[in-house]
Amino acid sequence: MKSKAKTILVTGGAGFIGSNFIVYFLNNYKNIKVVNLDKLTYAGELSNLNELSIGENYEFIEGDICDSKLVNDLFITYQFSGVIHFAAESHVDNSIKHPDAFINTNVYGTFNLLNIAKSHWQNAPFDYKEGCEKNRFLHISTDEVYGTLGKTGLFTEETPYAPNSPYSASKASSDFIVRSYFHTYGMNVVTTNCSNNYGPKQHDEKLIPTIIRKALQNDQIPIYGDGKNIRDWLYVEDHCKGINLAFQKGKAGETYNIGGNNERDNLYIAHKICDILDDLKPKDKPYSKQITFVSDRPGHDFRYAIDASKIENELDWAADENFETGILKTIKWYLKKYKI
Repeated sequence: MKSKAKTILVTGGAGFIGSNFIVYFLNNYKNIKVVNLDKLTYAGELSNLNELSIGENYEFIEGDICDSKLVNDLFITYQFSGVIHFAAESHVDNSIKHPDAFINTNVYGTFNLLNIAKSHWQNAPFDYKEGCEKNRFLHISTDEVYGTLGKTGLFTEETPYAPNSPYSASKASSDFIVRSYFHTYGMNVVTTNCSNNYGPKQHDEKLIPTIIRKALQNDQIPIYGDGKNIRDWLYVEDHCKGINLAFQKGKAGETYNIGGNNERDNLYIAHKICDILDDLKPKDKPYSKQITFVSDRPGHDFRYAIDASKIENELDWAADENFETGILKTIKWYLKKYKI
C-alpha cells in the first residue's frame, strides 16, 4: 500500500453489481487498491472476478460486514480512504420467507460499517462549519424503497419512502442510517438508488437469467401474475459508471437516482428474450411457447420508474445501453456461461 488515499473497501464485491463494479473501477484506476470484503453467501461467486489477479491493487477477504472485529481490523490494516457498500441480502422472495437475514445484514451490517468508518475517519470533534471529512462512504441502495407507482409518474430523490417488502424496508432503514451519519456526525456519505439491473454475472434466481435458463432447458418460463408488472431496466455497466461518478464527484449528504429509462413489463421481457433466442439458438418451436403464468408473489409492486435527471445534470452521467442492445449482450454472455 503506497498511501492511505489509494485504498478503498468494497463490500459485496463478489456479487452481481459489485463484481462488475470492481472490474470496471480497476480498469479505470490503476493506482487505487481495492479490498473486496464478501461473505460468499449463495449470491457471491469468486468466479465473477476471474478477470482479476490477487496482487498489488486487488485483495479479497472472506468475511461478514456484521463482524465488528473483522471490519475494525481491516480499517486498521488498510487505512481505507473510502467505502463502496454493495453487500446486502437482495432477493425479495427470500425476504418474504426469511426477513431476519435481511434485517441483520442490510440494517445492522450497514450500521456496523458506518460506525467503524466514523471511528477511524473522525479523530477530532465534529465541527459543523468545517463540514465533512474527505473520506467517503458510498451506499448502494434501490428504487424499491420508494414503494410502487401507478401507470404514470417517476421516482425522484424527493419521493417519500414507502417500502412494501421486508427487503425494501431493510434497505430503506439502511438509507436512513446513512443519512443520519451525515446530519449528526458530518460523515462524507453519498447514497445511490438504482432501478432494476441486468447484465453479465447476475445470479440465476433473478428474472432475466431465469427466463434465459428455463428457455434453454426446455422448461416452463414462470411469469408472476399477468406479467404486467413494470420495471425500469438498467444495464449493469451503466450503473457502474454512475456509481463511480457518485463516488468521485457526488456532493456529500446527497442521494442520486440511477435509472435506465427503459420501462418494460415482465411479459415483454420474456417475449423479447425468446425472440432473440429464436434467432441465436433456433429450435423446432418458438421459445415463447414455454411461457407460463404462476401465482403472483405477496406485495408485488406494480411499477418502478426512475427520474435520473439529477445525476445526468449534476454529474454528467448518461446510459450507453438501451434495453434492446443491453439484453442482446446479456443473452450472449449467458450462452457462453452455459456453454451453448
